[in-house]
Amino acid sequence: MTTTAHDAIVLAGGAAKRLGGVDKPAVSVGGRALLDRVLGACGGAGHTVVVGGRRPTIRPVRWAREEPPGGGPVAALDAGVRHAEADTVLVLSADLPFLKRETTARLLDVLAADGEREGAMLVDADGRDQPLVAAYRTEPLRREIALLAAEHGNLVGLPLRLLTHELDLARVPADADPLASFDCDTWEDISTARARIREHGTVLDEWITAVKDELGFELDVDIKDLLDLARDAAHGVARPAAPLTTFLVGYAAGRAAAGGGGPEAVAEASRKATALALRWADEADGTTNKSGTGGSGTDKSGTDTASGGGGGAEGADAG
Repeated sequence: MTTTAHDAIVLAGGAAKRLGGVDKPAVSVGGRALLDRVLGACGGAGHTVVVGGRRPTIRPVRWAREEPPGGGPVAALDAGVRHAEADTVLVLSADLPFLKRETTARLLDVLAADGEREGAMLVDADGRDQPLVAAYRTEPLRREIALLAAEHGNLVGLPLRLLTHELDLARVPADADPLASFDCDTWEDISTARARIREHGTVLDEWITAVKDELGFELDVDIKDLLDLARDAAHGVARPAAPLTTFLVGYAAGRAAAGGGGPEAVAEASRKATALALRWADEADGTTNKSGTGGSGTDKSGTDTASGGGGGAEGADAG
């Protein structure tokens, strides 16, 4: 993941005519507003500027508005870049349901690796430039916007290609994430996005991300480990033990994280709970404590076998 200092500008205006004029950034896909999904993909920004009407968001942002409202993408970008402080800015549209932080990081990394370029722009699978999925150096962006304003008298209605054609841009293929530039312009697009996130292989990742956004934290979790824990608790103890155990693991991990832990806290709590569930299941199967090992308690001879209990090896030697 990149460590390049940067700000983010998210364009969240527009009339959404093909959606019947609905507030498109607020449309829900997978239980999250489109705008919130994009904000999740630029969480590493120092400042995030959203150009458009104010609305609730999952995290604090700076608000800006183009003049006049609805003046088009170049006018909106001009409004956003005025609030940027970093030397590099991510520029994103607010209707990208599948954009991930890995993609924005790749754009920033490509730009950072080439000191001569003025930006790095995603190119979709059909070879089309995506100027609203891009990282730009801030000063060249401001320079070209100012030149366009001087040439045309204002920025209203100008297409983005007039801006990007004047910048020296690296083009980054979307091979690693072909859905990164999928945007929602129509209700059919919205329906496609809603169906896709429920597909097998992606639904759990989408759901966990949505829950973390809703609860307001970004801790990484190993889904496979938690599912294995739930399985072991359900099979080894009782079915209701699965959700209760994972809740308690999350609570323990949260307490550890408050003291400076991270994803490791989840893994450690999960490991302990899994080991406990397996010991519980072994006892039910009669496979433990037959030879004085396998868990705390006593074996058939009454000898204390708890690890560290003092009555194990020492007691045997004394006998």
